[in-house]
Amino acid sequence: MTALAPRTAGDGTIQLATVRTRNYKLAISLAIATVLLGLLFLVAPRSGVSIFQIGSSSTALKVADIQVPSGSTAWITWALLLVLTVLAALDAWTYRKARLWVPIVYALLAVFAFLTWAAAGGGVVPVSGLLAGALSLSVPLVFGALGGVIGERGGVVNVAIEGQFLLGAFSAAVLASITHNPFVGLIGAMVGGVLVSFLLGAFGIKYLVDQVIVGVVLNVLVTGLTGFLYGVLLAPNEALLNSPPTFPRWKIPLLGDIPVIGPVFFNQTFIVYLMYVTVAVVAWALYRTRWGLRLRSVGEHPQAADTVGIRVNTTRFWNVSLAGAIAGIGGAYFTLVSVPHFTKEMTAGLGFIALACVIFGRWDPIRATLAALLFGFATNLPNLLTVLKTPIPSEFMLMVPYVVTILAVAGFAGRIQAPAADGKHYIKG
Repeated sequence: MTALAPRTAGDGTIQLATVRTRNYKLAISLAIATVLLGLLFLVAPRSGVSIFQIGSSSTALKVADIQVPSGSTAWITWALLLVLTVLAALDAWTYRKARLWVPIVYALLAVFAFLTWAAAGGGVVPVSGLLAGALSLSVPLVFGALGGVIGERGGVVNVAIEGQFLLGAFSAAVLASITHNPFVGLIGAMVGGVLVSFLLGAFGIKYLVDQVIVGVVLNVLVTGLTGFLYGVLLAPNEALLNSPPTFPRWKIPLLGDIPVIGPVFFNQTFIVYLMYVTVAVVAWALYRTRWGLRLRSVGEHPQAADTVGIRVNTTRFWNVSLAGAIAGIGGAYFTLVSVPHFTKEMTAGLGFIALACVIFGRWDPIRATLAALLFGFATNLPNLLTVLKTPIPSEFMLMVPYVVTILAVAGFAGRIQAPAADGKHYIKG
C-alpha cells in the first residue's frame, strides 16, 4: 500500500512524500486457515473415495457422479492452498495490492478439500442440494444487506435490519393468512420494514439521536412487540392469522434443466427471482443514475450536496425508508417461503449477519450479495457435515457461520472505510 506523508524540505517548505506499507492481513488469514486445514488432515486422516453428486433428479440432463480418492485429493488441494498463501505473502512483501482472485480461488479450493475429507469412505456430497440450501439461507441476508448498503451509502447506520426482518415476517404472515394471498403478505412485509425505518429516520435524522443506539433499541422493541402479539393474537388464532400460503416454485424452461446451476438458480420462488432483479437494479442505479449520485453525495459530503440544492436530511429519510422496504422483503421470505408460519424471534440474529455482509462487501451491492451467499453457504454446511457423520463435534459445527463471519470481516476484508459521513448527523447551516 502507498500513502502520502508530509515532510519538511531544506528550504522550509512542506512536501508530500510517498510512504509504502505492507499489508499482511490477507496472507496471515490464509496462513491460519491453511495450517488449521493441514492439522485436521493430519490428526484425523480419512481414506477411501469421496463422491460428488453433480446431477439432480429435477433436471432433464443427467450427469454422472464424480469419485475422487479422499486422502490424496485432499493433500494435493492443500498443497495448492499453500501456494496461494505464499503468493499472497509475496504480494504483501513486494508492496503489491492483494489480487482479488486469490481469496476467491482459495475459498473454493478450501471448501473442495474439506468436503473431500468429510465425504471420505463413500460419502456423497449433493452439490446441487448444497448450493440450493445455501441460496435459500442467503436470500434474507441479501435483502438485508442491500437495505444496509442503501442506508449507509446515504449516511445512516442501519443497525435495525433485525427489527425490519422481524416485523416484515410478522406482517407477511398475518396479511397473507387473512387474504390467502402471498403477494399481499409481501406488500405487508415491505410496509412493516418501512415502519421500522420511519422510526429510525425520525430519531436518527430529525432528532439527532445516535443512530446505532436507535437501531439497537428498535430491534429490542420489535422483538418484544412481535413476541407479545404472537402470544396474544397468533397463537390462539393459528388457523386464521398464522397459516399463510407460501410462494410456489416456478421452474424456468431450459434454464432450469442446466446441470448444477439450473435447479439452484432457475427453479425458485417469486421472492428469489425478485432478489435477482433487486440486486441488479440497485447495483446499476447506485453508480449510473441521478438517484445514486445524490445518495452517495449525502453519504460522503453532505455539505457539498447541500450547496448544490440537495436536501440532505430529506434524501436520507426517504432512502432509509426504501432500505426498510427492501429489508422487509427479506423478512417475508421467512414466513412465505421458509416456514409457513410466524414464531417468536424466528430471524435468529440474521439481521446482524446482514450488517456484517455490508461491511465485508465494502458498502457495494454486488460484493455485499457475494458476502451474503458466503455466509449462507457457511450456515448450510454444518447440515451436510452432520449427514456425512464427520468426526467434528456438533458444537463446533454450529460455530462455523460465526467463525466465517469473524474471519471475513477481520481478515479477508482488508482495510475498509465506510462512507465519510456514515452515522454523522447533518445540521443545515
